[in-house]
Parts: sequence; C-alpha cells; structure tokens
Amino acid sequence: MNVLPVEVLKENWKIVTDKAQEACVKSGRNFEDVKILAVSKTYPVEMVYNAIEAGMTVFGENYAQEVRDKLTAFDESGKQHPEWHFIGHLQRNKVKYLFPNAYMIHTVDSVRLAEEIDKQAEKCDKTMEILLQVNTSGEDSKSGIEPDAIVDLAGEVSEISNVNIGGLMTIGTFSHNERIIRGEFGLLRKSLERVNQELGFSLKHLSMGMTHDFDIAINEGATMVRVGTAIFGARDYSNR
Repeated sequence: MNVLPVEVLKENWKIVTDKAQEACVKSGRNFEDVKILAVSKTYPVEMVYNAIEAGMTVFGENYAQEVRDKLTAFDESGKQHPEWHFIGHLQRNKVKYLFPNAYMIHTVDSVRLAEEIDKQAEKCDKTMEILLQVNTSGEDSKSGIEPDAIVDLAGEVSEISNVNIGGLMTIGTFSHNERIIRGEFGLLRKSLERVNQELGFSLKHLSMGMTHDFDIAINEGATMVRVGTAIFGARDYSNR
C-alpha cells in the first residue's frame, strides 16, 4: 500500500476539518468540542508517522493485533505515541494487546468484556477510558447492546474499578438516506440522555459518524467522529 506524503495528508486533513468546522457553525457548536479520529486501520505505521507530521494527533484503529504491532513500532522507534482509540469489535482474549498505550476503547458491549479490560488495566495500574457500544440500527451484523438495555449495562459497568465510562458509541447503517442516519444518531443521543437521567450520571461523549456522514453526526451532537478514507484514501482489505 502506498504511503501518502505529508503534504497530501495535510490537504486532506484540512478538507475534513473545514467540513467539521462548517457543521459546527451550522449546529451552533464549538469546533473544540468535537474530536476527529483519523482512522488508520489497515494503513502501515509509516502512514501514521506522516499523518502526525501533517498535524493529526488522535487515531482510531479497528484490529487488536494491528494495534499491538503499531504500538510496538512506536516503542521501538522512540516516537511519542499519539492518542490511540480502539473502535473495532474486541474479543476478550485480545484486550491485552491494547495496553498500556491505548487511550480509549469505544466498543464495550458486555460486562464480561468490561471485566477483562479491568483485569488488564489493573496490571498496568491504569484506568481505561471506555464507551459503551449501542446497536442503533437493529442489524444482526452490528455489535452493540440493544438501546433498551443500555441503562442496565451502564449501571453494572460503572461498578467495575479500572474502567471509566465516558459515553456511548454506535456504528450506524451505511446509508445515504439522511432520515435513517439522523434517526440512528438521534437514538444514540437519547440513549445517553436516558442513562444520565436514570442513573444520575453526567456522561458526555457520543462517538458516531464516519467519512460519509460525520457532518450529520456533528449536527446530531457527536463529540467524536471517525474519519478514515477521506484522509487516507481507499483501503486494501485483501490481506485481512
């Protein structure tokens, strides 16, 4: 896979941030309240090095073993780690790959997974920031807990010592139908409001929206959006 030069990544990053800023202006929100994750999954670590030089500081990864390899590469190179977010489906036996350098795990959808994260976090004397994943589309192919069960899950996970719930995450339907997109993002926002109201929490993060719909996500209240192809170009999944 070709590694894009720094200047190309700078240009792509500017296009994305300009679009995000425009969405914030239209929504009456502060751009500083929205974190853009540069989704670097499947791209070589050299692309991440160039992206950092181009001004990006927060990266999203989907595959635990790939994260492990990239974290190792940063350690061996002596480079400072960026802020790593794990945004893919996570098996319990691979949680260990994310420690100690991952900043946040977005895809916690069971108490058992949260307990394994707690176990690995305790070994590192760390509290892991997490988001609870909600299946807002109702698709069987999507991970995440049903919206009606999110309050119970949040209550149980909040009792676990070495994890800190920051909010909710969803992977919406890949659709160009704005009504469907807004419906799912709105459902996540309402789910967060319900958790806060019923449990007395003050969770604030909504991780939702990708390259094709992150402006809509911002309009619906996203505090984190996950943008990959608009920055790095089309992916090659042939080796996965």
